[in-house]
Amino acid sequence: MITSLLVILGFFAGLLGALTGIGGGVLLTPVLALYFGVPIRQAIGTSLVAVITTSTASSSVHLQRHTTDIRLGMTLELATAIGAATTAYLVAYFNRGVLEGLFAGFLLYSAITILRRGGKVKPEDQLSSYKGGNVTLPQYKPQRYALGLGASLLAGGLSGLLGIGGGPIKVPVMFIFMNVPLMVATATSNFMIGVTAAASAIVYYRRGDILVGLAAPLAVGVFLGSLLGARMAPRIHSRYVVYLLIAVMTYLAIHLLVHLALGGGA
Repeated sequence: MITSLLVILGFFAGLLGALTGIGGGVLLTPVLALYFGVPIRQAIGTSLVAVITTSTASSSVHLQRHTTDIRLGMTLELATAIGAATTAYLVAYFNRGVLEGLFAGFLLYSAITILRRGGKVKPEDQLSSYKGGNVTLPQYKPQRYALGLGASLLAGGLSGLLGIGGGPIKVPVMFIFMNVPLMVATATSNFMIGVTAAASAIVYYRRGDILVGLAAPLAVGVFLGSLLGARMAPRIHSRYVVYLLIAVMTYLAIHLLVHLALGGGA
């Protein structure tokens, strides 16, 4: 019964992660900790496996369609991997409360910024450009690389600390500040989060903080959900993806703030 629930949970987490580019750890870490009674550090480690699976499954589809900006992804990933590996080793020395508070604040800021736009996206960025299996991308040029690298370093650090893959930071940063179309931002984030998660997952595995018995059924569900999500993404209107991203960021921010209010930030 538990195995079936984990597969179903993984499926929805993978579907969500592939559509929004933020990885399944956003959903899995709190669910494993709150409803399955898994200690938080092991919930984080186990969620990282799901994030890697999400990236592997969805990136294969996005790369085939050429919706991933590989150059941008590899550039930002340098900073992200460093942040992920560093915090995975030093997790015991960080004040989780401060970092979780900063993370929650950034998520709320990003959600409010997108809402102030009214969920608007450029007309040429609409996903109606999907025809016959081909995707036509608008012309764009990434901007503010320094800001992107700094945000990626922070995203990597939070990935190692919270098991979320860094996507909740990288997608809004690329979309809001770096002038990257939403479809490209989500595809590029899916490409990056696997490397980010792997950088810290190795450390968690060596410490015994990855529960293989839970990670295996989750990975099966995540893989299937990610494949479906990646194939659905070009057919979904950008506005709906934006609102889904806002909902996820708001949920995660509220979850972290409640966690801090209950004294969980030590």
